[in-house]
Amino acid sequence: MICRILLLIQLTSCVCGTFVVNVAQTSYQAEENHNITLEWTFTTKTDSSTKSIFIFCEMFTDHEIPTLFHVHEGVEVSESQDEQFAGRVQCDKDVLREGRIRLHVSRLRTEDSGLYVCKVNTKYGRDTGRCHLNVTAAADEPKPQRPTVSPQPESRGRIGLYVGLGLTAAAALLTVCAGLCSVFRLCLTKCAEKKGNVSAVV
Repeated sequence: MICRILLLIQLTSCVCGTFVVNVAQTSYQAEENHNITLEWTFTTKTDSSTKSIFIFCEMFTDHEIPTLFHVHEGVEVSESQDEQFAGRVQCDKDVLREGRIRLHVSRLRTEDSGLYVCKVNTKYGRDTGRCHLNVTAAADEPKPQRPTVSPQPESRGRIGLYVGLGLTAAAALLTVCAGLCSVFRLCLTKCAEKKGNVSAVV
């Protein structure tokens, strides 16, 4: 009797084990605002139809379990997609028949980090595949360095103009001073001569 029960358990596990959902990677790493493709594979039969496929993919976090992809009888149910993923998740529908689920998630956000679970149910069996996604914050773009200010040709011309004007003004001032000194000497000389003439007369 015990042998029959063990045989029955073994046969049941063999039958149940024929349908498997696998993940292409158990862990994904990406940066914020980039895109990523999450991929699962599941067992198919040659005579299987996509109408017998039920897929439910969710993201598990500490706070919530948003749905990112849902297929019911081979038809995508976009209404069940969570607002967080609206317009950002696309599926390659052509590969479903081959037993592949390829979800393209665009414009990644840091809150997209979490455990992604995809449940697949067909007439041949059901199974679940899991993978982790870690989205890191985008690196700060380096601030452009301010170029060292060097005088532009235009500025050099202005500087030359100001220097030239300053030198011309200094030269004019020296000329005026020299002229005034000459006039002052001449006046002194004439005054001295007049004094000398006045002394001689007396």
